[in-house]
Amino acid sequence: MISKKRKIANAKVDANKAYTLKEASSLVKEINTTKFDSSVDLHVRLGVDPKKADQAIRGTVSLPHGTGKTKKVLVLCTPDKESEATAAGADFVGLDEYIAKIESGWTDIDVIVATPSVMPKIGKLGKVLGPRNLMPNPKTGTVTNDVAGAVNDLKGGKIAFKVDKVGIIHASVGRVSFSSEKIAENSQEFINAIIKLKPASSKGLYLKGVSMASSMSPGIAVDTKSVQN
Repeated sequence: MISKKRKIANAKVDANKAYTLKEASSLVKEINTTKFDSSVDLHVRLGVDPKKADQAIRGTVSLPHGTGKTKKVLVLCTPDKESEATAAGADFVGLDEYIAKIESGWTDIDVIVATPSVMPKIGKLGKVLGPRNLMPNPKTGTVTNDVAGAVNDLKGGKIAFKVDKVGIIHASVGRVSFSSEKIAENSQEFINAIIKLKPASSKGLYLKGVSMASSMSPGIAVDTKSVQN
């Protein structure tokens, strides 16, 4: 059964219209029905075949206004890097004790940063970390000797993204408490990052569809031409 609030929200969204990014960023605030500060999410459908290695799009982007959520960061490193990671604001810092905790099922973190030298020890955690997208990866900047820089980026609004098996990239680009301008600017930055990663082997239409929604709100179709500079 559809709630009264959801019916009102649905009525405000024209299912046959593709909105500009600016319009969608205002509308997503208007149709939000939750009492908490909902996440604003973008869903970008690409004209790629994720099964092909060069079309399995993944990357990172620093959102100009952050995500509105403070990430819990674990840094796995050798003792000589611990003070650097702690000073940068990492929530958890160490190695063997956290490897043991993760093996026991602990995953109360949003992202893991690791130095290259400890990666051989972390490999065995793939079964736990892989399905949760927590495995450190050089491509997303989470395997690095510059642990302070990585922690600062992650705390400052840097997000990682990758295309799923049906060709869609999902990401949170803010909260409904953000101004519509901040939502639009974060969204544009995210889409720009995806456009820059277009593989040469991708033929035809690359940006097939963009949709914006908050938690439990109807989706708002975004005009793809309005987001391509």
